[in-house]
Amino acid sequence: MDNKLLKINNGQKIKLADIPHFSFDEFYEEILSLALNDYYIVHYFAYEDKGKIRLVAVLRRKNWLFVGISDTPEKYPALTCKCTKFHMFEREIAEQFAIKPVGHPWLKSVRYHANYLGKEDIFGNDYSEDIPGRYEYYSVEGEEIHEVAVGPVHAGIIEPGHFRFNCAGEKVLHLEIQLGYQHRGIEKQILNANKKQLPVIIESIAGDTAVANSLCFSEAVEALANIQVGMEAKKIRGLALELERIANHIGDLGALSGDIAFLPPASYYGRIRGEFLNMLLAICGNRFGKGLIRPGGIRFSITDKQKEEFVNRIKKLKSEIVHIGDMLFNQAGVLGRFESTGIVGTEIAQQLGLVGPAARASGILYDARYDLPAGVYQEIPLKVVTEHTGDVMARALVRYNEALQSLDIVETLLTELENNNSYKHTEFELEPDNFVVTVHEGWRGELSHCIITDSKGDILRYKIKDPSFHNWMGLAIAMRNEDISDFPLCNKSFNLSYCGFDL
Repeated sequence: MDNKLLKINNGQKIKLADIPHFSFDEFYEEILSLALNDYYIVHYFAYEDKGKIRLVAVLRRKNWLFVGISDTPEKYPALTCKCTKFHMFEREIAEQFAIKPVGHPWLKSVRYHANYLGKEDIFGNDYSEDIPGRYEYYSVEGEEIHEVAVGPVHAGIIEPGHFRFNCAGEKVLHLEIQLGYQHRGIEKQILNANKKQLPVIIESIAGDTAVANSLCFSEAVEALANIQVGMEAKKIRGLALELERIANHIGDLGALSGDIAFLPPASYYGRIRGEFLNMLLAICGNRFGKGLIRPGGIRFSITDKQKEEFVNRIKKLKSEIVHIGDMLFNQAGVLGRFESTGIVGTEIAQQLGLVGPAARASGILYDARYDLPAGVYQEIPLKVVTEHTGDVMARALVRYNEALQSLDIVETLLTELENNNSYKHTEFELEPDNFVVTVHEGWRGELSHCIITDSKGDILRYKIKDPSFHNWMGLAIAMRNEDISDFPLCNKSFNLSYCGFDL
């Protein structure tokens, strides 16, 4: 079908003047038509430029990204009514810029804060009151219906979030998830920070995704500042991203085992997760990879002695991971709990625009490392791991097989690594009036950063999209008609980010 948006590459710098600027009606019809025809939304957000509010849409299809800009009315017919993929994006725009999507089926605040423009609040909230917590929740009526409220404070070390279940007996009819309890205003904070503070703020978006966020940020800055990065630095960046993926996938498999009281894999995988975090620690002094990636390259090299040690350690750990995996995925009790639990079918996953392991477990063939490769991934042959049952078992198997694939990638990169001391401290200046969007496959899925600069080269808008922004609704759908006792298992099989969402 015809596409009027501008086709761009991942990480490609574009002059704002070169991006098609539509009337709102034309923009509305264009992005709606594309979203209904196999295009997926990477970004849909607003920004202020010289007193005018504009909308930006970045869509993807196959190996390309597409971008367009529009002026903005104060209200418009909600796109969500015709295409569910816009659901959270429209709520976020309403919250940040007081632009009302009229008829939105569930228009409520996303993170609970006053809009950026000081306008009257669309949701009728009074932010001088000591909330958060006063929200309208979807309610099911009936004599046998009861509600179960969980959180935002949980009996563990997980982050804050509220889960409201409408149940008939033990059966969950509807789950509503309310986040925003740790909104930090990171996107606004970035606009007021000096350049040396930016990498530290970016690493603090979500501790378990520090490497992926640093990579998206650094590549965006490098594109706008015309900085070239050597292949050896790209290899270490990719290596760190895969270590982050392995540590989290293995940790999740252990946590899933713990949730069904199958403790041997929980213990083994818990210990093995630490081995990969310790490799990051050995490289850069931080178990989450903080301080490793900066615009211009990497700050720490890997010595020949470390390479040999890491390769030997990975070979040993791989055999342990496979051995424990055999134990986990062939145990009758595990199959009984994992199979046919928390199903999200392919059609629903497509309608919601799910990404990452949650999407691939539902049969969606998309991995940003393969479809929109950047950095070292342009050199790595990759097979996208998918399953088709959409249940807890499928999400566990995708994690398991991706972890094994990542082990091979890390071993290959270590073997090929040569002189890797390639970091140069770089004072960067960003090109004025430009736009860039970067996409990487974080361990939870498609992570994307977008930067728009003003006429002086300062950051006019910094937009971050965590994969959890797409996937929290997937968890809510997975719980429909499940026993409420299966919520921990379903929740863990998605393992979504609270702070990455709250921003």
